[in-house]
Amino acid sequence: MNALITGVSKGLGLKTAETLLSNGWFVYGISRSQTKEFNDLMLKYPNQMKWIEYNLADTNVKHQIIVNGIGYKTPIHGFVNNAAIAYDDIITNLDLTSLEKMYRVNVFTPMILTKYVIRHMLLHNIRGSIIHISSISVHTGYKGLSMYASTKGALEAFSKNTAREWGEKGIRSNCVVAGFMETTMSATLSESQKNRIYNRTSLKKSVDVNSAAETINFLLSDASGSITGQNIHVDNGTI
Repeated sequence: MNALITGVSKGLGLKTAETLLSNGWFVYGISRSQTKEFNDLMLKYPNQMKWIEYNLADTNVKHQIIVNGIGYKTPIHGFVNNAAIAYDDIITNLDLTSLEKMYRVNVFTPMILTKYVIRHMLLHNIRGSIIHISSISVHTGYKGLSMYASTKGALEAFSKNTAREWGEKGIRSNCVVAGFMETTMSATLSESQKNRIYNRTSLKKSVDVNSAAETINFLLSDASGSITGQNIHVDNGTI
C-alpha cells in the first residue's frame, strides 16, 4: 500500500508517516526540507520511504511529484494533505499577498494534487482514501485566525463534494478536524495563549499528535470503508 503525505518532515505529517510505516505502508513524503527526526525515520525504514523535495507554494505539481516523484506505474492508495502555512492576523490588517500565498499552499496546490491522485487511482482501479487535515478554527472562532480558518473551511467543502463526486468509483474523501497540538505551527503561541485554548476543550489539554495520526491511519484503512464525506473531529472535545 502506497501513501502520499505532504508536510512530512515534522509535526503531524511526521507522526503520520511513522504510524503508516509501522503498519507496512510505503510512504512518499513531500516537504521543502528535511529535519533530523525525518532523517532518522528514513534511516529506520530505508526501503519504505521516498522523499520528494517540493515547495507547495508552486502549484505546478505534475512533473516533479506525479511524473518523477511517484511515476505512473506505482498505484496510490492514500493521500494525506497535511501541509499548511498559517497567516495569522486580525481582519483589518489583511494583506492580500500573504493571503494569496497561504491559499496556494493550503488550498490550491492540495486541490491540484487531489486531481492527479484521483486520476492515478482511476488508472490503477484503486478504491483509495483521501484525507485533508482541517482545523477546529473552522468551527469555533479564534481571534486572528479568520484567514487561516477560511483555507481549512474551503478544504472541508472540497472534501465533501469530492466524496460525492467519486464515491461511485470507491474513492473516499474525509477531513480530520484537528484541535491545537504541540507542533511547530503552534510554537509561536505563549503559554497563556495555549492555556486559554486548551481550557476551551473538554479534556483541558493539547490534542495528542499520536491520536490524530492513528485516526488518519484508520481512515486510510479498509476498516473505515463506509466512512466518506465526513469531518472527523480530533479536538479534545472543543465543540
